Amino acid sequence: VQLVESGGGLVQPGGSLRLSCVVSGFTSDDYTIGWFRQAPGKEREGVSFIRSRESNSYHARSVRNRFTISKFTAGTMFLQMNSLKPEDTATYYCAIRRGRLIVGSLFQPSHYDYWGQGTQVTVSS
Repeated sequence: VQLVESGGGLVQPGGSLRLSCVVSGFTSDDYTIGWFRQAPGKEREGVSFIRSRESNSYHARSVRNRFTISKFTAGTMFLQMNSLKPEDTATYYCAIRRGRLIVGSLFQPSHYDYWGQGTQVTVSS
């Protein structure tokens, strides 16, 4: 299984970016996917999550109403990020695991089996 992110870059505060994650070699139709981020000197934190057999998505409070996560379609999943703030600056990672995680486990990196290499997002004027 391989995950490859793209779409990061430098954006001004208030701007938008759409991150992509191409997933190859993953064959299950029952899965949980998520996006995490890690800023220098900080722990990896959960950002946004969705489970394949449900329509609800879950977001960290800091990104709620600004970020949207999609399920993967044709092998690619997306994270749409709007109204970006300097505190959103981090390396962003996509992750996936087979099966459904309970809500209480969604935000914990240890529950995910496969990870991308990360894409850098910098929000600065």
